[in-house]
Amino acid sequence: MHSRRTPSCPPSAAVFFLENPARNGKFCEFPRAKRKPSRKCRAMVQQTVQGPSASYAREMERLSAKESLLLAFKDAGGFEALVTGKTTSTQKIDVNERIVALERLNPTSRPTTSPFLEGQWNFEWFGSGSPGLLAARILFERFPPALASLSKLDVVIKDGYADISASVKLLNSIESRFTLSTRLSIEGPLRMKEEYVEGIFESPKVNEESLPEQLKGALVQATNTMQQLPVSIRDALASGFKIPLGGTFDRLFLISYLDEEILIIRDTAGVPEVLTRLDPGPLPPVEPIVEYES
Repeated sequence: MHSRRTPSCPPSAAVFFLENPARNGKFCEFPRAKRKPSRKCRAMVQQTVQGPSASYAREMERLSAKESLLLAFKDAGGFEALVTGKTTSTQKIDVNERIVALERLNPTSRPTTSPFLEGQWNFEWFGSGSPGLLAARILFERFPPALASLSKLDVVIKDGYADISASVKLLNSIESRFTLSTRLSIEGPLRMKEEYVEGIFESPKVNEESLPEQLKGALVQATNTMQQLPVSIRDALASGFKIPLGGTFDRLFLISYLDEEILIIRDTAGVPEVLTRLDPGPLPPVEPIVEYES
């Protein structure tokens, strides 16, 4: 009878040995049962990742870009230099470069319907086709530059309308204001249409304390003349002189950036206008805290 020798390890283990000749220095190993991976271990590994998240890093980049843009406005001479034409070409290209950098980080996907859009905004930067610049030029055409200075240019956006107001001070004592009213309509998540409605010249306001002595006599005489006018005319002058502009001018523009503090729009020629918020505005939405789920 021939004796049968029982192999020291099963055929599968022998094959395993041939494929893995140096595994743990053993001649053969029995295959181990497969174990289900622990979710707890995987969660612990994920929690050990160091450094800020991608969203946090992007937010820090956006805040840095906003600060950089505001500093560029200051370096360019601010609003006064822009209106009077003293801003240099180098300063303009530097501001435009920082505008593009901030637009790339726009946090609002549908700015035309965002609650951030409504409120009172101050013009920081605008191009040649801006209605704000048009309002400023109208006032400068009425008054000599040596006697007048543009003190403020802002816009109030509310319920589908925008009122762009330009204020000019004469001799640092008399303030004249021109308001351009426009109608806004939504044409997409980024695009809006603006139609001019009317322009209003408000009655000048006089600060008697800062008025030069040589003009105080003329002010008293003008006041007495006003009092002698019929009531209907006095009321009309007090409410301002209105110019109907319906159907005379409209334009399309895109909102390229919007958050709780800065608004950037571009007209059809691509010229940017940058505005900063004056009123508190709505509170930013609170992001829900998402807990890790294994």
